[in-house]
Amino acid sequence: MPGVMDKIADALHIHKHREENEQAVATAEESKAPVFDSDKVTVLFVLGGPGAGKGTQCANLVHDFGFCHLSAGDLLRAEQNRPGSAHGEMIRTYIREGQVVPMEVTIKLLENAMRAALQDPSRTGAAGWGAGRGRFLVDGFPRKMDQALKFDEDVCEAKMVLFFTTTEEEMLKRLLKRGETSGREDDNEESIRKRFRVYHEQTMPVIEHYNKRSKVAEIDASLTIEEVHIKAKDVVAKIFAGEVTHNVTA
Repeated sequence: MPGVMDKIADALHIHKHREENEQAVATAEESKAPVFDSDKVTVLFVLGGPGAGKGTQCANLVHDFGFCHLSAGDLLRAEQNRPGSAHGEMIRTYIREGQVVPMEVTIKLLENAMRAALQDPSRTGAAGWGAGRGRFLVDGFPRKMDQALKFDEDVCEAKMVLFFTTTEEEMLKRLLKRGETSGREDDNEESIRKRFRVYHEQTMPVIEHYNKRSKVAEIDASLTIEEVHIKAKDVVAKIFAGEVTHNVTA
């Protein structure tokens, strides 16, 4: 038999109101819009194995098209070194082990950086900027499927993925060379090989996900920096011109 409190609740119709409120909350969550409007804010994810040259090509594309370049790795490294950070030691441990930092931390850092760029008055009037509009290259993210889905749903739906490809041998050579001067904790052979394993296990499914949605532009990163730049610049120009509506290979 119903308890006394249940009988009182029924008499006051509390159960009914509670169910209505729960349904309203569920409906609101289902209809929740991303923070940024993808019709105004262009997000291109930049993916590829460790050492594929993503950062170098992003710098070139910033010069060509006025993007704001957001490196998920750089944002995480800055946060781990920020005095008083609640996540610093946790981030440091994940990076050292070649693992993916929990998505809530990375996504919030990206969202905050995007908001700051959109509010930056120095960008107003530049191509693609102003009145809530902006262009972002999000480098090294998403590295897992849950990150991809969460960012698209909550922050901004990505327009395209620039996928830079080359061999593991080439990437290892590049990273070991970079490690001679970078000072990065993960630029050593043990961490690099861990990163390769994580990349294949967790990031390649992300590529497949966007490939099925016709949102992948694959670019051969085995060539010289300038040759890769020419290919990437051509692809991005076609994206902005509305000429890329399916997967492409450059």
